[in-house]
Amino acid sequence: MNAPVDSKSLRAAEQFQLSAHQDDIAKGDVLLKVENVSLSFGGVKAISDISFDVRKGEIRAIIGPNGAGKTSMLNVINGFYHPQIGTITYRGQPRHAMRSTEAARQGISRTFQNIALFKGMSTLDNIMTGRITLQKRNVFWQALWHGPAMREDIEHRRAVEHIIDFLEIQAIRHTPVGRLPYGLQKRVELGRALAAEPALLLLDEPMAGMNLEEKEDMSRFILDVNDQFGTTIALIEHDMGVVMDISDRVVVLDYGRKIGDGTPDEVSKNQDVIDAYLGVPHDE
Repeated sequence: MNAPVDSKSLRAAEQFQLSAHQDDIAKGDVLLKVENVSLSFGGVKAISDISFDVRKGEIRAIIGPNGAGKTSMLNVINGFYHPQIGTITYRGQPRHAMRSTEAARQGISRTFQNIALFKGMSTLDNIMTGRITLQKRNVFWQALWHGPAMREDIEHRRAVEHIIDFLEIQAIRHTPVGRLPYGLQKRVELGRALAAEPALLLLDEPMAGMNLEEKEDMSRFILDVNDQFGTTIALIEHDMGVVMDISDRVVVLDYGRKIGDGTPDEVSKNQDVIDAYLGVPHDE
């Protein structure tokens, strides 16, 4: 994969810097730590005693067969689910029951396995909704759209236009997203997540349903977001070619348990992972 950096995307990245949630955590240090997390629904264990970390500046993949607990894990990280056991530590602060809104304010943004856009709204307006957590003016000023509120709105729109340029979707900025092909809707959803200027970006199967060309484009954008913006990324993905090409480290789940953790090369040689997911035969 490893597509070259596109010059237009690079210029847009230089103009738009994700700065709202920057901190003093150094690149390579632990940004998020999952410790002994378990999650059950009734008598069904979705996640069982899972521990791993995500380091600042890396692309961390979470893989495994269907039903392994991957999406449940993302839902725990961004506060949609609350684990019965275990702790999520983010930026050095332990969080047992962090709400989704609190996670968003603290710089955790995400996309979804099933696209969750406002289909009747334009590309630009959908991406603008990602700026909500960054708005500082109250409803009174926004209703007047005068003075500080007007200046803030202009700043938000300028940031959104930079994202549109970065993702190369200028031609569809005013198109209702419900009219867009699937691959472009996925790109718009990525744009909305980026609009929140996240420190940690969670991507739930960003390549699902895409053809080869669309996967190559999305891989390039993910690499550029990580490289040019310095955004830490945790992603779920089933395409092993993509995972091996773009990930720094990989954690593997199976039936809610962790069965592997390491670099792509290490994970690809792990016999437990091979047996449960990769399907490569044992050495004779």
